[in-house]
Amino acid sequence: MKLLKSISLIINYKTFVVTVLSLVSTWICGKFEIKADFPLTLIGIAIVFPVVFSIDSAYKRREIALAQLGDFKNYLLAIYHASRDWLEPEQKEFQQTIKSHLIETFKDMKTLFTSSESDIEANEKELNAKVSELSRFIQTFRTHGLEVVEMSRISQYISKIGACLENMKMILKYRTPVTLRAYSKIFIYTFPIIYGPYFVFVSEKYSHGLEYMMPIIFSFILVSLDNIQNHLENPFDQIGEDDIKFDIDQFIKLMD
Repeated sequence: MKLLKSISLIINYKTFVVTVLSLVSTWICGKFEIKADFPLTLIGIAIVFPVVFSIDSAYKRREIALAQLGDFKNYLLAIYHASRDWLEPEQKEFQQTIKSHLIETFKDMKTLFTSSESDIEANEKELNAKVSELSRFIQTFRTHGLEVVEMSRISQYISKIGACLENMKMILKYRTPVTLRAYSKIFIYTFPIIYGPYFVFVSEKYSHGLEYMMPIIFSFILVSLDNIQNHLENPFDQIGEDDIKFDIDQFIKLMD
């Protein structure tokens, strides 16, 4: 079942549209005996290299986002551990209040990064307000006897939380080069069609009926690469299987 889901993400309606068009192009070229020996290296230079570059770039952005999310969770947990381990005597009620603030901050972060483009601005304001509220609340550590040096360390955690969020926002708002992706899409969807004369030319070496295998293979490979790049482009949209997951329950368990 998981394998079928993975396949459905890289082979979709666009795959079949391009495949049908390339088959029609090949059939027309065969009917009218339009043949040409086009160089296959052109596909590698014009399509495969730019697409692979985009995929690699999108994957690296995802890895950076994962690292920033890990740091973000670590700083939230550090604040909770401070409320649990640094205060004497133990302040159970204070711990629960801090825990609630941290969970709400994590939830607002998830809401921002999984929201639609039209809601990003409003959700960003809510998250900024929540971080500001958390920043003000941790000042109550002073009333519970926390020393100045330790208080300074907790204040640094808030600063680092903000840095992690800003780095993740840059990944959310700025993607791999738009013009490069547009260029790749143009050739991905047109090359299998344009190469109809080439498919007819090489089909002379094949058994009857196999002349349509080349356009099918080309279409599936090129469109699948484009779909992979699209799913990696936004690592937060919760569509692709490689997207970053925001597991709130798992985060809560870390504070038990």
